[in-house]
Amino acid sequence: MVSAGDFKNGLTIEYEGNIYQIIEFQHVKPGKGAAFVRAKLKNIKSGGAIEKSFRPSEKFENAHIERKEMQYLYTDGELFHFMDPETFDQIALDPDTIGDSLKFVKENMNVTLVSHNGTVFQVEAPLHVELLVTECEPGEKGNTAQGATKPCTVETGANVYVPLFVNQGDTLKIDTRTGEYLSRV
Repeated sequence: MVSAGDFKNGLTIEYEGNIYQIIEFQHVKPGKGAAFVRAKLKNIKSGGAIEKSFRPSEKFENAHIERKEMQYLYTDGELFHFMDPETFDQIALDPDTIGDSLKFVKENMNVTLVSHNGTVFQVEAPLHVELLVTECEPGEKGNTAQGATKPCTVETGANVYVPLFVNQGDTLKIDTRTGEYLSRV
C-alpha cells in the first residue's frame, strides 16, 4: 500500500480497476482548506492520461509490473507464439494484445512481454532493428531541395520512408518506436 502523500514519478498503482503510472505529481497547500496531491496518471494498458486530485492520506495498492524477455517464434494466423529462452516454456497471445508492436519484428527476435498478475498486456519490440529492403522504387535524381524520401517495404511487410539512395536489397537500421529510418547497415 502507498499513500498519495508518498507518490513518486514512475510509481505504478491500482486505481479504479486499472493500472496507472504516475507521470508527475504536485503537493498543493491552498490558503483555505486541506492540502491535496494533484497527479497526472498514465493508464498503462490503454496509454491514456488523466489528472486527478487526492487527499494525502488516500491509500492505493502497488501494481507490480513484470517485464520478461521472450523470443518471438511465429504466428499461425490466429495467435502469436513466444518462448522463454531459459525455461523453453511457450505462450500464445492474440492479435488484440499484440497490436502494432511486432510490425518491425522478425521471427526468432527477442521482445519484452509486459504483464500484471500473470496477464500480458503489452509487447515491447527492441528499440532498433536491422531489416532487409524487399521492395523499393528507384530514386529520381534532381528536383530535390532537401531531404527527399520514398516509400520502401522491409522483410516484415512494414512500410518505411527512406532517402532516395536506398535500394532494394539494402539492410536498414530502423527505430521501432517511430518507424523511422536511421541508417544503412
